[in-house]
Amino acid sequence: MKLKRFSIGYRTLKTAAGAAIAISLAQLFELDYYVSAGILAILCIQPTKKKSIKAAFSRFIASLIAIAYALVFFEGLAYHPLVLGVLILLFIPLLVSLGFTEGFVSSSVILMHIYDSKNLTGGLFVNELMLMAIGFGTALLVNMYMPSIERKLDSYRSDIEDLYSGIFKEIVVYLRQGDTDWSGKELVEAAEILRKAKALAYQDVENHVTRLENKYYRYFDMREQQFDIIERILPKITALPVMVGHSGLVADFLEDLGEHVHSGNTAQHYINKLEALKADFANLPLPQNHETFLAMASLYQVIQEMETYLQIKQSYKGFHNKKTAEV
Repeated sequence: MKLKRFSIGYRTLKTAAGAAIAISLAQLFELDYYVSAGILAILCIQPTKKKSIKAAFSRFIASLIAIAYALVFFEGLAYHPLVLGVLILLFIPLLVSLGFTEGFVSSSVILMHIYDSKNLTGGLFVNELMLMAIGFGTALLVNMYMPSIERKLDSYRSDIEDLYSGIFKEIVVYLRQGDTDWSGKELVEAAEILRKAKALAYQDVENHVTRLENKYYRYFDMREQQFDIIERILPKITALPVMVGHSGLVADFLEDLGEHVHSGNTAQHYINKLEALKADFANLPLPQNHETFLAMASLYQVIQEMETYLQIKQSYKGFHNKKTAEV
């Protein structure tokens, strides 16, 4: 049997620290059921800050509702297993309807305390509130530290730009030689990096409480839209029936484009070049046969797709970059 490599991540470290701190604080205040503070803290340690805050709020509200249910069912009827069963039967649908489903487990901890005590006194109520405050509060404080992932995002950004540049170079080779031994591996790598990068960038958004989005997520979303266009133009190029003079013009443009793939934003520079390319395209001789006509039509479709490619980049503000031309 092959075992996975043993490792301890940040979330594991924070979970261990949060549980230990919460239990220590609950013991310090001499609370009943002090171990439960550690359980509540563990339940609130989440992958991101926003999720942790949402989890703490959801669990706190669910626990308050659980105390209210306990007052009605246990104090109003009896501390009996059947009453507990009916309480849970009615309690879960309410949490679902209110959107606090994830708070059921933590609120159940509070419910069991009350059921075990057989008497919901003011002192027990305060005890449970302090357990919640210590457990949820400790989890929130511990989860405020999140390791920076910008270096990894920058690495993904550099990788995707290198891959796009490589793809354009291979397209240029095909347009000039009519053939290539390119395996297309850059396409597979680019798709995988975009998937990972967008997921990581979204995590970065979730770790900034007041930020709805960030520059990295917008960047990789923009690159993903451009990738769709690259995938669309490849079949048009590889299916060219013949190589025509227009192929060289498109190749020259794509070669220049491929040499200036980076994160700035001066796409207008290449949009102007594309307009000049259209004019040169129109001045070339008309097709003499059907195959030449089809080739010219496909190349013109490539030009139109590349115009969209550049417009997507133009709408993106971009990272600060010292280079003067970009795509």
